[in-house]
Amino acid sequence: MAHTMEKTRIGIFVKHQEDARKKAEELVRTFGDKAVIIDSRQTVDAFLPDDLICILVLGGDGTFLSAARLIGDREIPLLGTKFGEVGFLAITLEEHLYETLEKVFKGAYIIHKRARLNVRLMRENTVLADEDVLNDAVINKSALSRLASCAVYLDNIYLTTFRADGLIVSTPTGSTAYSLAAGGPVVHPAVPSIILTPICPFTLTNRPLLIPDTTAIEIRLEDRPEDIILTLDGQEGFEMDPDDKIFITKSPNDVQLISFEEQSYFKVLKTRLHWSGGRS
Repeated sequence: MAHTMEKTRIGIFVKHQEDARKKAEELVRTFGDKAVIIDSRQTVDAFLPDDLICILVLGGDGTFLSAARLIGDREIPLLGTKFGEVGFLAITLEEHLYETLEKVFKGAYIIHKRARLNVRLMRENTVLADEDVLNDAVINKSALSRLASCAVYLDNIYLTTFRADGLIVSTPTGSTAYSLAAGGPVVHPAVPSIILTPICPFTLTNRPLLIPDTTAIEIRLEDRPEDIILTLDGQEGFEMDPDDKIFITKSPNDVQLISFEEQSYFKVLKTRLHWSGGRS
């Protein structure tokens, strides 16, 4: 029978914020060998300790997306702590951090799974990118370029060509990020879907579209555009050639988020969007 290493430590993921870095060092002093700082400069195939209960993310949503990218397909839960401006992925606040971590050490938490999308960028027969995103893949033109024409195929059937400043393909988790700013819907993370949101579309009939997450998406550029960039989770950008193709499907690798109550999503949502006039 295989031996499973007991999980006893919390990893702390922090990037460049000075206050967050100081907090990480303070936590390590407090918890000693039960806490370890994870180097945020590591790549996705980097070594991570086997005994991590979870990774505590100190920072905004961008830092959280970096941590999700770092864990790759490993089943290490993430716990977000709000150190940024608008944090939809943060469950706890800095002032509640110690009591939150005590609950984690006791195992008194819930795991919520968040879907990711697998995005492959192909140039002829070469794979230029093959990555999972927790929020979105964004096709964007540069400021001075003409409109991007994105031909979209769903399960090999042509849907339409979005003529717009760009196109966002997002998960339900990403529905409260760039997609929301571009007029897309808020979608609960438990709704198994993919959201297509055009950015400033040329025609008013190009509306955001919600499709099943079992759909295979292919996107081709039309009209020989220049200066088009594919951005993955706001973390990495790829300059596209006119003949490149993008293939997007639901990833088999979910991200596990730590929470402490079943309906925490709604509480975070109305707090971040200032709904109900602040009524709890």
